[in-house]
Amino acid sequence: MTILDKVKKITKKEEIVKGTEKKNAGKDFKRNKLSKDMAGMIILEPLFTEKTSNLMPLNKYAFKVANQANKIEVKKAIEGLYNVNVISVNILKTSAKPKRVGRREMIKPGFKKAIVTLKEGESIEPTKK
Repeated sequence: MTILDKVKKITKKEEIVKGTEKKNAGKDFKRNKLSKDMAGMIILEPLFTEKTSNLMPLNKYAFKVANQANKIEVKKAIEGLYNVNVISVNILKTSAKPKRVGRREMIKPGFKKAIVTLKEGESIEPTKK
């Protein structure tokens, strides 16, 4: 089950509870773009590292995404948030790693990263949250 399926179920339940069930309850999503609220649940934050800054001239941008997100959802979320055309999405998971601080051992949590390639001539302005 993807994030969008969970959100659709929640919105349908809220509409039934409110008593204002719409005819187009499941059709409020655009074909290629997501609303900013839904996109914010998928795209957690942009990643700014030395490697990702070297990818920017190649029209590639990196984002930290939700662990349940897939390529299609990431593509729709980026197109909805930044109004750009996405050519491809590559997703990779970084694993959790053990770290030591003095005598204490901790585990640095892993996360999912998406590298998005944009159409030539388009760009995303780098802004931190």
